[in-house]
Amino acid sequence: MTVDTSPEAQLDPSRQTSLGTAAARNLATTTKSAPQMQEITSRWLLKMLPWVETKGGTYRVNRRLTYTVGDGRIEFVQDGAHVRVIPRELGEIAMLRGFDDLDVLTALAARCVQRDFRAGEVLVERGTPANDIHLIAHGRINQTSVGKYGDEVAVAVLADGDRFGENALLDGAGGWDYTATAATAGTLLTLSRSDFAAVLSSAPHLQAHVQQFGSLPRQRQNKHGEAEIAMSAGHTGEAELPGTFVDYELNPREYELSIAQTVLRVHTRVADLYNEPMNQTEEQLRLTIEALRERQEHELVNNREFGLLHNAAFKQRIQTHSGPPTPDDLDELLCRRRGTKLLLAHPKTIAAIGREFNARGLYPDHVDLGGQQVPAWRGVPILPCNKIPISKENTSSILAMRTGEDNQGVIGLRQTGLPEEYEPGLSVRFMGIDERSIISYLVSTYYSAAILVPDALGVLENVQIARRHD
Repeated sequence: MTVDTSPEAQLDPSRQTSLGTAAARNLATTTKSAPQMQEITSRWLLKMLPWVETKGGTYRVNRRLTYTVGDGRIEFVQDGAHVRVIPRELGEIAMLRGFDDLDVLTALAARCVQRDFRAGEVLVERGTPANDIHLIAHGRINQTSVGKYGDEVAVAVLADGDRFGENALLDGAGGWDYTATAATAGTLLTLSRSDFAAVLSSAPHLQAHVQQFGSLPRQRQNKHGEAEIAMSAGHTGEAELPGTFVDYELNPREYELSIAQTVLRVHTRVADLYNEPMNQTEEQLRLTIEALRERQEHELVNNREFGLLHNAAFKQRIQTHSGPPTPDDLDELLCRRRGTKLLLAHPKTIAAIGREFNARGLYPDHVDLGGQQVPAWRGVPILPCNKIPISKENTSSILAMRTGEDNQGVIGLRQTGLPEEYEPGLSVRFMGIDERSIISYLVSTYYSAAILVPDALGVLENVQIARRHD
């Protein structure tokens, strides 16, 4: 055999002189990682919520009866994203003050239609016919009109519990003498003149009352609006003691467990032949469960029926002072409840908090959570949650919550002891093998969340997270 040793042959890269790495790998054992998944997050909400066993699939939150008639503001009941007015609260409307026929008030409340509005939306326009009364459940509305010299002037700023358009229920020829524009996103309930007239025509007592109404007597409540528990203190001798009872809500809120499910499919050939060094079925199941847990946390934040963002009481929702999340905003959020356990915010919101702190020369504390140092303000940890949405206007929300059943806080709901339970509250059920040799597993998890008293959860809304130009 003749070997070409010329300089040209030695410089030709196409002439291989030893075994290449591509071929050598056919005889080598590779070192592999477990399947990776970018969707996995820290899921602090699932870690921090105390989970309460929920037998029967439903958790009922019993509270003391609460309403505040006579304070001039209308109060509402939230059922997830659905809002309804408390019938007796309609007594705050001037023409209904003192009217106590609960059946008629309930009929009026049932005819109130919910309307969600966005910031900047014109709700009523000056000069158009006024046919409705609007009850503001949540949000801020600016009323403007035309001044003496044709310029726009501010008339009023309305917020939670206010209303406008009372005269529209009786004055068929009236019109709006101002324009109402939403300053923030929110919710209102609308009662039309035609719906009011329909109830009025079938209620003689209401007809008489509309002509001549008095003042509604003030009910006895504590500062939280709960029916007062009568008692006597500091007396001497044989003073007559007041009798009392603790009144409860007649229709307490009930939370049913929600569900997240999927069907995992694995071919028998894969399960039989390709299980070294990692079990294929176990790895498929692990990643499926991770995705289900991510979805579970998303629902706990955003679900319209039980999600925390939609179930926070309107009185516990506040706005930022200037847009960005300042220390003053966080202080106001914290001061509205005792024993705040945690603050939850999108990672971009946490970055905005850091910028505001740095601009003021402040440095947040750090606290230890399970061996991990996390930022905190006033000793309350600020935890990331990328499930909190960011709007197109680059605004988001910050949640503050007290947790635990004993603390009348926010709790997670689940049921354990499920058939073929794989993790607490999560089951993996074998569904059989089909004619194509596909093994199917039904993976299910059941969960919900409950807010035991309104001040357990607060939300700082419309937090501006975009970087400001200096």
